[in-house]
Amino acid sequence: MRRKEFSIQEQQEIREFLQEVSYGHLAMTGEDGWPHIVALNFVYHEGHFYFHGSKIGEKIRLLNSDTRVTFNATKEYSIIPSYFSDPTLACPATAFFKSVLARGHAVIVDDLDEKASAFTAFMQKLQPEGGYDPIDPANDEYRKNLLGVALIRLDVEDLTAKFKFGQNLTENRRESLIGKLNDRNEPLDAETIELMKKYCPAHRE
Repeated sequence: MRRKEFSIQEQQEIREFLQEVSYGHLAMTGEDGWPHIVALNFVYHEGHFYFHGSKIGEKIRLLNSDTRVTFNATKEYSIIPSYFSDPTLACPATAFFKSVLARGHAVIVDDLDEKASAFTAFMQKLQPEGGYDPIDPANDEYRKNLLGVALIRLDVEDLTAKFKFGQNLTENRRESLIGKLNDRNEPLDAETIELMKKYCPAHRE
């Protein structure tokens, strides 16, 4: 699917994917006019993307000049070799993946309560086992650290998603590909098979 408007179910699937992946790429406009892309951790929280970093880093300098940004998070599941479909041609080679692309304006967050909420979401995503005191601006140690770190919020104006798992394949070709992935049994092949079944048109209906 690659859409700008999503059903409740699709919105949930997008949120689950954004919780699953921890890294993405943020594109900003450089002072030289060229796009600048930075790989970074992110969290999707209450309808916004959040990123963090140094208050004097390149991201902050660029965002102070132009707040327009694009962010992408992608996960590749299985490479599909051409010979799974054709014994001679390279053309059928492809990959199955999930990808979310968001555009909007970046806001540098100063509010300590919002910072605490966003960093709590970061920790719940990246360290779900806990092992730390709750992030609270009233705690002097946390307050000092919250004041010292930059938090960037992406206010989303446009979001698209593409989940590619052979939705356009015929039933026979899909079943053949599932069999070959099952036989190959490389990392993520089993998960790819389940997603192929989940997103095939017959299942979605």
